[in-house]
Amino acid sequence: MDAGITAINERVREGSAFAYRLREEIATVVVGQRYLIDRLLIGLLANGHVLLEGVPGLAKTLSVKSLAQALHASFHRLQFTPDLLPADLIGTLVYSPRDGAFTTKKGPIFAQIILADEINRAPAKVQSALLEAMQERQVTIGEETHVLPEPFLVLATQNPIEQEGTYPLPEAQVDRFMLKLRIGYPSREEERQILDRMATTAAPRAIAPVVSTAEVLAARALVDQVYVDDKIKEYIVDLVLATRDPKAFQLDLGPLIEYGASPRATLALALAGRAHAFLAGRGYVTPQDVKSIAPDVLRHRIVPSYEAEAEEVDADDLVQRVLDGVPVP
Repeated sequence: MDAGITAINERVREGSAFAYRLREEIATVVVGQRYLIDRLLIGLLANGHVLLEGVPGLAKTLSVKSLAQALHASFHRLQFTPDLLPADLIGTLVYSPRDGAFTTKKGPIFAQIILADEINRAPAKVQSALLEAMQERQVTIGEETHVLPEPFLVLATQNPIEQEGTYPLPEAQVDRFMLKLRIGYPSREEERQILDRMATTAAPRAIAPVVSTAEVLAARALVDQVYVDDKIKEYIVDLVLATRDPKAFQLDLGPLIEYGASPRATLALALAGRAHAFLAGRGYVTPQDVKSIAPDVLRHRIVPSYEAEAEEVDADDLVQRVLDGVPVP
């Protein structure tokens, strides 16, 4: 087994080198936001979609666009509005009077990286159309089913303020996102760098494509080979079960959690943990990989109770208490 892990380590060390090139190229335009960039890479490597939450102006859109350009991948930005229709997203059939036939006009969903800006401003039908495409990796237009390109990654943003005229995502739909990121303000030093670099009327520097999508798909195959020990698997299952039945782990969280994490959380913790280890150049998952990624995997899958809201305890607080209370192998 040790020889096998050593061999995986070598392959991962070589295969993960492209991540450094990606980070360096994106950093020429985006100041700071290392956490955001790394989590976007984890979503890309683990084949999981990402939901970004943060106030306006934190480079969410710029980071996603820069990632697509650095990957040399097709990219579409969709600005979600209350009058958007599902056909505006997935496409429609167009009738030709000349020959009496219908032709398929594909929508913007047929791109490798999709930025769904302010997803909570679109009505439920549009959200459902997008989330179905995310889950099935295909869309149906008329009687034809069309497979979406690979890699296919949806990065959705939602604004935590200005909630007038929004349609909040139901828990069952939010659960389809592998990660939910909360983006914070830059530090003072980063803010000064932003001022020095961006306070100009000139357009931002163009991002050069440094990684091909073929390299990303090859890296995904390597991520699947990253070793996860049985003790780590048990730890992952314990973390998820602790959100459903805190008493079994001597955690006094029962009144604070309305609903615990779904089985998708178990799968996401394992996959994202593998991708986290891959980005670190390791061929095996450690408990720290799981702990690092757990808040992003669990925060949108735990529903706090009214009692938790009354005590001003949010999902992040609950996740942290679970991580502190479940024994680490």
